[in-house]
Amino acid sequence: MTTVQIPDYTTDAFFGLEDKWLETAPGEVTHYHELGEGTPILFLHGSGTGVTAAANWWLNLPEISELGRCIAIDSIGYGQSIVAPGTEYGIKEWVRHTVRVLDALGIDKTWIVGNSIGGWVAMQFAIDFPERLLGIVSMGTGGAKKTAALSGHAKPELSEAGIRRTLEQFVVDKSLVTEELVSLRYQAALNDTASDRLVEVVTARDRDRDALPLDFDVLAKLDIPVLLIHGMQDVVIPPSRTWELLNVIPTADAHIFSQCGHWSQVERAEEFNTVIKQYLAAQGVGAK
Repeated sequence: MTTVQIPDYTTDAFFGLEDKWLETAPGEVTHYHELGEGTPILFLHGSGTGVTAAANWWLNLPEISELGRCIAIDSIGYGQSIVAPGTEYGIKEWVRHTVRVLDALGIDKTWIVGNSIGGWVAMQFAIDFPERLLGIVSMGTGGAKKTAALSGHAKPELSEAGIRRTLEQFVVDKSLVTEELVSLRYQAALNDTASDRLVEVVTARDRDRDALPLDFDVLAKLDIPVLLIHGMQDVVIPPSRTWELLNVIPTADAHIFSQCGHWSQVERAEEFNTVIKQYLAAQGVGAK
């Protein structure tokens, strides 16, 4: 039984996802969503202001959970997950948190589906804990050198107008950035600020971009299936990042969406779900 008080919180009905809570360390309670049964598939969100597991994956979890046990977490420093006093942030800390989640759920091996920084965490996870991975699907993989959009991403403006500008960088079709979605992200961002996490998280992310780049020598020896996904019009992390990884990871395949930005799981949700399901099925996920 956890000694940490669970917040009186319910994810907005807009996202259609049930809330779950899990003690993952003393003083640390991870907020997550879970759908489906079978092979574990862990979903790791990106790092935009006000990001949550729900706000990254609400269009994907119901579909992909037809194949396996989909678990989408709020990483430490984001969303509703409760962190212990003195918690540090950074790429390796996000990996360790992911391991704690798996341990608390009794999961030995998992697939990871990661978006942006979530894809970066997935790759670092493969370097640090390869024995815990079944495979990776990574979209717009983070950890790349800064673009102009990433520089703005590092100084988030905490207002609805600022969040709208950030989300509009993620997509080609700006109509996807609705008033309701902006408002929900803003409310989530206020939670980040209330616990003084936002600056710490962004600082740690950008520090590790230079301090802890992915070890390509290790990735070159990966022997698990890897699918790299990118939007051709991604201005946050350019498609060259996927090309770079594709030339390093011997088991990697790639899918590029045309007329699509950084948020492929939202902007091209239906096709994205089909690509993921077909790829996972081809790897034996969901087989009886």
